[in-house]
Amino acid sequence: MIIVLKPDATADQIQHIEKSVHEWGLRTHFSRGTERSVIGIIGDESVLANKPLDVFPGVDSVMSIQKPYRLASREFQSKATKIAIPWGRPGGEPVEIGGERIVVVAGSCSVETPDIMLETARYIISAGARMMRAGAFKPRTSPYAFQGLGVEGLKILAQVRAETGLPFITEVMDTRDVEMVAEIADVVQIGARNTQNFSLLKAVGRTRTPVLLKRGIAGTLEELLMSAEYILSQGNDRVILCERGIRTFERATRNTLDLNAVPVLRKLSHLPISVDPSHGTGAADLVTPMAMAGVACGADLLLVETHPNPEKATSDGAQTINEAQFRKMMDGVRGIASVLGRSL
Repeated sequence: MIIVLKPDATADQIQHIEKSVHEWGLRTHFSRGTERSVIGIIGDESVLANKPLDVFPGVDSVMSIQKPYRLASREFQSKATKIAIPWGRPGGEPVEIGGERIVVVAGSCSVETPDIMLETARYIISAGARMMRAGAFKPRTSPYAFQGLGVEGLKILAQVRAETGLPFITEVMDTRDVEMVAEIADVVQIGARNTQNFSLLKAVGRTRTPVLLKRGIAGTLEELLMSAEYILSQGNDRVILCERGIRTFERATRNTLDLNAVPVLRKLSHLPISVDPSHGTGAADLVTPMAMAGVACGADLLLVETHPNPEKATSDGAQTINEAQFRKMMDGVRGIASVLGRSL
């Protein structure tokens, strides 16, 4: 349920409304808009069946939301959310996710040596990328596969950011690591395997670090939005949804990149939307066309794996593009973006 406030609603009136709702055993989420402000009510709406919220001072109207993902919905917030990420060096322009500029986030699947990470950072930034990605902690299907460098990997990413200015995204897998990762990383990623790890979702929701939330490997869009709701309900309103491919009967590609998801999510939610063509296809030669397609259907952010020498990549080399391929992809993405009145 959403309480739409009158333009002249006072702080005392808002406090009175929230206090009353809390006394009924429900929670509230206040959102201030340029013209109107709203109070979202979280919990069992049946409790409010006989509560005359519309007669409270300061209330303009009361709207019932049938969708279970209240805070993530367009009904709760019609205006698209924009997330600003500070540049990693003084004086740099912040990175805005959800605006007119499309943000390309690129890097190796796993954090590798400082030299490799710095070489990657330099060529992606020269090609137009504005953030870096790499996993310090790696969830792998096989327990014998490389699991990442852990804390040392975070330090390497922080060093690269200090030298180049590139903010970075990296994954968190364990509730015990959330505070540490959120303190160092510019954006924390919840991977496909943890999309419904509700303890982890609530833990990142209690931070104020932006969260990139990947769609589960067999998850519906409603399930993705419900996972976002867990984060939002804890007070962290800086969530980026990510379509990264789902498991279907098709075996020609590693996953099926469901680009229908982008315009559907745009209709349902105010949150920024990203596309991961690397995991979405599992094939390096498909990354460029699917990255371009992702931009064409409205993605705000692209998440791409690249490495100076994919043959020697520690993980996911088959879906990783090299520098020349990355630059070609950026040219294609830039061309599609310009047709749509956007830029990189």
